[in-house]
Amino acid sequence: MSFQITIEPLGQAVAVRDGQTVLDACLRAGVWLPHACGHGVCGTCKVQVLEGECEHNDSSSFALMDFERDEGKILACCATASTDIVVEADIDEDPDAQFLPLEDYQAELVEARMLTPTIRGLWLRTDRPVSFQAGQYVMLQVPGVDGERAFSIANGPNEDLVELHIRRVPEGRATGWLHDTLQVGQTLHFTAPSGRFFVRKSAGLPLIFVAGGSGLSSPKSMILDLLAEGSTLPITLVQGARNEGELYFRELFEQLAQKHPNFNYVPALSDLPPDSAWTGARGYAHDALKARFAGDFRGHTAYLCGPPPMIEGCIATLMQGRLFERDIYTEKFFTAADAANAAPRSPLFRKL
Repeated sequence: MSFQITIEPLGQAVAVRDGQTVLDACLRAGVWLPHACGHGVCGTCKVQVLEGECEHNDSSSFALMDFERDEGKILACCATASTDIVVEADIDEDPDAQFLPLEDYQAELVEARMLTPTIRGLWLRTDRPVSFQAGQYVMLQVPGVDGERAFSIANGPNEDLVELHIRRVPEGRATGWLHDTLQVGQTLHFTAPSGRFFVRKSAGLPLIFVAGGSGLSSPKSMILDLLAEGSTLPITLVQGARNEGELYFRELFEQLAQKHPNFNYVPALSDLPPDSAWTGARGYAHDALKARFAGDFRGHTAYLCGPPPMIEGCIATLMQGRLFERDIYTEKFFTAADAANAAPRSPLFRKL
């Protein structure tokens, strides 16, 4: 049995299978709805049902409160249609967004190597080319682990292999399997593309990227895409790490900086002995960022990927330097663990 979802204000209609969530049906039809966690926790995918009936399923009572259910609101990532429905969604129209349909892929692992003591690089050959926008991510299925895991794509959109950087999470079953069990020649399955983290090229403004740990994945893809297109906009990458052993792909970015006059690479190390031979920036990523731009970020756009403390420090530094929210972009992932450990509080306290 299938039903039809009509999405307002677009007026577009998509088919939904029995048991398929509203969000999945829309994404697979190339219709983007705001979403984040995918587990019914954050409330980002909340939409208004104007006509028809839905089942709420596993929607959190804190992300979707009783009075909201009474008003006809649903969480698209959990809700399934019981009839044909019409929903109203808060859809941003962004001139730089590519509305690519979500698809399922099968891939063979053709190369794997440790990039740092805690990050393993995987290179996957897929059964057909993967369409994605630089900065987006895949939802990867891990054998023996419930649910999917999000990993940013690190290669440029026109490359043959899909590149993922997997940071080992202590006691994490998924990342433990991807580090210790997965071998070259084995097959993986994922859906792509996901996310709304992409370069706002139409702004025509100089670009700042700040990356920490495996958060380098998205900026690497975005920078490679910009340079491959021949962008002449000034591009700066600040890569933060504790020591040189965690500063991966340094040689690549140094080569790109030599080849492209508009690209500037600033590696910064935060945990070095005073007598270290390191001649680059010392301190945290936001310290190097402030020093590179003399504390004035006006007229730029910034893209931040990394641990929450790094992102928070960079946002504070950027705002102190007169760059504000409309020009600062970050990527946030929610996992199944977030759903299991969700605190009983109103979604108004979680700003995305």
